[in-house]
Parts: sequence; C-alpha cells; structure tokens
Amino acid sequence: MQLPGIDLIRAIAVLTVIYSHISYYLIDDLHTGWWLIDWVYAVFVNAIGLNQHLSFLGVAFFMVVTGFLLTGSATRQKPMQFMVNRIARLVPSLWLTLVVAIVLVRLGINSLFSGQPTITNGQALLSFVFGGFFLDHQAVVLGVTWTLLVQIFFYVYCISARRVLQTKPILVPLAGGLFSGAVLIAYHFLVHNPAEVPILFKVAGTLPAIFVGQIIYLAWTGIADWRWVVAATLVQVEVVRLASGWDAYGAGVEHYLWTMAVVSAVVLLLATHGGPLAQARVVKWLATRSYAIYLVHTLVLYRAYDMTVGFFGKTGAIVVFLVIAGLCSEALYRWVEVPCAKWITGRYRARTERIAARSIEPCLGTTNSSEKLAQSR
Repeated sequence: MQLPGIDLIRAIAVLTVIYSHISYYLIDDLHTGWWLIDWVYAVFVNAIGLNQHLSFLGVAFFMVVTGFLLTGSATRQKPMQFMVNRIARLVPSLWLTLVVAIVLVRLGINSLFSGQPTITNGQALLSFVFGGFFLDHQAVVLGVTWTLLVQIFFYVYCISARRVLQTKPILVPLAGGLFSGAVLIAYHFLVHNPAEVPILFKVAGTLPAIFVGQIIYLAWTGIADWRWVVAATLVQVEVVRLASGWDAYGAGVEHYLWTMAVVSAVVLLLATHGGPLAQARVVKWLATRSYAIYLVHTLVLYRAYDMTVGFFGKTGAIVVFLVIAGLCSEALYRWVEVPCAKWITGRYRARTERIAARSIEPCLGTTNSSEKLAQSR
C-alpha cells in the first residue's frame, strides 16, 4: 500500500499540536493574544467549525494515522516482534524526556502539569509507567504523555485480538468502540465524580479516533464489508458523542465529532498525495521528528517564551521557542530515538535468530546421523 502523503499528515499533526499549546498558553494562561491566533480563529474556528485552540485536532490526526498504519503491522507481525518494535521507538525517548522533565521541576524551572509545586521520589518513579495519571491527586511532569496510554491500549488490544483481526477484522474496532462506550457509561453513572480519576475517562473518549483509523485501513484494503464498516463507524460516532456530552476530554468545547470527521476526510484525501509539498524537506523533517517534537515542545515552550518575550516581542519569543524545540527534538531523534530503536530491534532479531538456529541443530544432527547410517549400509 503506497501512502506518500503520510509524512504530510504527520507534519500537519505536529504543527497543530504545537499551535494548540501556544494558543492555550497565550489565551487561557496569560490572557493575551497573537496575530496568528486571530487568523486561525477566523478561518478554522469560525469558518470551518473546529474547536477553539484547535483542541484535539492534532491528537486526532496522530491517533487516526496510528490505527491506519499499525493495523496491518499487528496482523502480519508476530506479537512479540510487534511490541518490541513499538517499545524500541517509544520508550527510550520517553524515559529520557521524563528524566529531563523531573529535573526541570526539581530545579524550579518548570512546574508540574497537574498543579503541585514539586514531585516526590515515588511520584517521579511512577511517571515512567504513567502512574502519576492514576493517583488521587495527579502528579504529571509531562502532560502530553497521556496520549501514549491510548496507543499502548491499542497495541495490547490488537495483539490480544490478533486471531480475530486476521479472520474477522471489523469485529476488533466494533468491539473496541463498544468497550470505550461501556467505560464512559460506567464512569458517568457509577463514579460519583469522574474527574477524580479523569485519565480513564479521557482515554475511553479518545480511543474512537484510533479505531476510526483502523476502520479506514480495513475499508481501504477491502478487507471488511461496507455494511460492517458503516456499523463500526456509527459505534465510534456514538462514543464520541457521549464523550463530548459528558466532557470526557476536559476542554469544555463541543466540536469533537466534527473534528473527527474533518481529520478522517483529510487523511483519506492526503494519504496518497505525493506532490511537491508532501516531498518537501521541511515536511520530511517534521514527520520523522514528530514524536521527538511531541515529547519536547511543552518542556521548552513556557520558559522560553517568558524569558524572551520582553526582548523580542510575542512573535520573536515564539520563534525562539520553535528554534530551541527544533534543536532539542533533532538531538533526541538523532542521538536517542534512532540509535536506541536500531539497537533494541537488532538485539531482538539476533536473539530470535539464535533461538531458531538452536532449534534447527537437533534436526540437522538427526539428519546427518541418518545419512551416515544409510551410507554405511
């Protein structure tokens, strides 16, 4: 399946995420504005009808692309190989970024995304397994990492349902959507205050985005009957409606279903687009560094802006932030993400080959003994 436009979609996604956090910070935290925010609001919020700050747009892009691209990998690859590939790419950069985030909080340079003044040693350790999100009083040093919980659930779910994914694949997003809806309903009616443990509520509300990507893959490849595709899609639509109505996303805006529709349409339109824009070097750079940028940018944004806006103005301060975030992301990608992924996958491949060789040796020995016995006769 040729998808030359995926890099362009990833580039749009990461730029949208960066814009969203800039807009939230300037408008909601600093109660100020910026000329680009005014333009985006006029075009994308007022005219197109997306959420204020383009909330959820970048996340939805990343989730849909994940479901679209990784469904085939989960079907073809062995479960262990699939998980090793995911861990090799995600975990080393994540853990290093978390170390930096914890150090910045301890030094008083950055603050926690969950509001506390500092973080204990136990909370810091829990951060490496997303434990800070599940505490009664959350201790979050890197807020954007909540989306990795959605992806991890999807990876584990696909592996667990691999046989179904190979035989009756449309049942996987269908059942996944029903499960997400059940979690939302349970939290809404059974938990006195869902906001006390908001992360599962939020994850359940976001999972439909990744299942929509999976449905697109199944429809694109012709694996699933169109009637089942429609049914599975309607389930995701209803889950997003429930999540929006019950404020599972926590942003207080209502255009999540429309955002999902826009994202799905853009993915379908651009996935096979291989024009000059999709092949541009800046697009390639943004796409390949998108995970590193995603991890790094909020660690840099707030302090970089605060320390430079008095000298360079709003636009100049944001340019400084983008430059610093770009340099840090390049370093993380080049010196951590790529070499660690190669080393981990290489070690796993070598181990697999050794095990396979050992299992063949007894058979070869038996064959050689039989041949020698036949020759002696």
